[in-house]
Amino acid sequence: PYSEAQFKTLKYRPDFPERFGSIEDARAHCQQFFHWYNHEHRHSGIGLMTPAAVHDGTAAAMRAQRALALDAAFAAHPIRFKGIAPKPPELPTAAWINPPKKDATPPSTTPTCSLIS
Repeated sequence: PYSEAQFKTLKYRPDFPERFGSIEDARAHCQQFFHWYNHEHRHSGIGLMTPAAVHDGTAAAMRAQRALALDAAFAAHPIRFKGIAPKPPELPTAAWINPPKKDATPPSTTPTCSLIS
């Protein structure tokens, strides 16, 4: 699902052309897109963080800042939140394309065949 979601995001961006003039144009466009996608675009599946923030370890600090801002907003205007304090989205503990099976045993470190001397 990750590659399909990324492709849809790419294709439905307003700057995505109907056709590229050349392979160089396509590469330049994709370089800009992937920088935006990884460093600016907030992803709902990772707590509205950027992949770069999750990867470099700054996401937890950013979430704490968001919590402070939401607490201040709630303290100033609780009626806007119907009396329920808002919380920033949780950060995932892991993001998998193919999660390991729950009953999977770790791979063996012993050789599966022996060498003939």
